[in-house]
Amino acid sequence: MDINWISLDEDLKQWLREDIGRGDQTTLGLGKRGKKLGQGYWLAKSAGVICGLPVAQRVFELLADGDRGTGHQMQFEPCVGNGTWVEAGTTIARMEGSLATLLTGERVALNLGMRLSGIATATRQYVNEIEDLSAQLVDTRKTTPGLRVLEKYATRTGGARNHRMGLDDGVMIKDNHIAAAGGIAQAIGCVRSTMPYPLTVEVETENLAQVQEALTHGADIIMLDNMAPSVMEEAVTLIRQHSPRVKIEGSGNVTLKTIREIALTGVDYISSSATITRSPWLDLSMRIKS
Repeated sequence: MDINWISLDEDLKQWLREDIGRGDQTTLGLGKRGKKLGQGYWLAKSAGVICGLPVAQRVFELLADGDRGTGHQMQFEPCVGNGTWVEAGTTIARMEGSLATLLTGERVALNLGMRLSGIATATRQYVNEIEDLSAQLVDTRKTTPGLRVLEKYATRTGGARNHRMGLDDGVMIKDNHIAAAGGIAQAIGCVRSTMPYPLTVEVETENLAQVQEALTHGADIIMLDNMAPSVMEEAVTLIRQHSPRVKIEGSGNVTLKTIREIALTGVDYISSSATITRSPWLDLSMRIKS
C-alpha cells in the first residue's frame, strides 16, 4: 500500500501545528544555536518491526521547508528497510539538518514511528501464526480517526492485507443492516439495486441458517462471525459445496491463541482489529549528536 502524500502532507502539517502551537519555546530559546547544523539518529529500544520511516522523514522535511533561514537542507537516511525486524539497540535512521528542525519535529515524528511500528510488530506476530496455511489476515475499520491510512499502511507492512478503507470501498451487510432491512434477503436485494458496479457484497452471518440464506441470495463474500471452530468448519463445507467462487472470512475472538484454529477451518481470510486496537507502541528514541 503506497502513501498518498498529497493527502498526508495536510495531516502532518496539522499535527505539527497542534504540537508547535505559537512556537517551540524551548528550541526558540536556544537562539542562534538552534540554527546550527545538527545530526541525530533514531534508536530502537525494543525489538520489533520498523514501520513509518518515510513518514518521519516527511515530518522533518515539512519543518525544514518552513525554516529556510538556516540555510541547511534536511537529510534523512533510513538504516533499515520498511518492514524489517530489528533487535533492541539497533540504529534505524540517521538525520542531518538544522537543530531547530530536528528538535521541533522530534515528538511528532517519533510518535508516528512508534505507533506504526507497534502495529506492524503485532501484525507480524499474528501473520507468523498462520504463515504455513492458506488463510490470510486482513485488518478492519476499527482505526483511530485521522490515522486510518497510516494504521492500515502499518498492518500491510506487518504482512496482512487491507480490508476496505472506508464505507465506499465495498458493501458489507452487518447485523444492524440486516435488522434495519428486515432480513438478509431483503438487505441483499435493496443493496444490489443501488450499489455501483463492480462492488461486491459481503454478508455477516452468525449461524448456519444465515449462511444458507446469504448463499441463496448471492452473497459474494460470507463472514463467519463469532462462530465456534466446529460450526465454522460446517459453514465452510456448506459454502464450498454451494459455490467455490464465494470467499469466506472468519472473524470474532481472534487472538494469537485462536487465529491458527480459525485458519485451520478452511476460511480464505481472517479479519481482526486486534493488530491495531491491542498493539503497544514500539519504543523508539531520538538522540542528538553533541
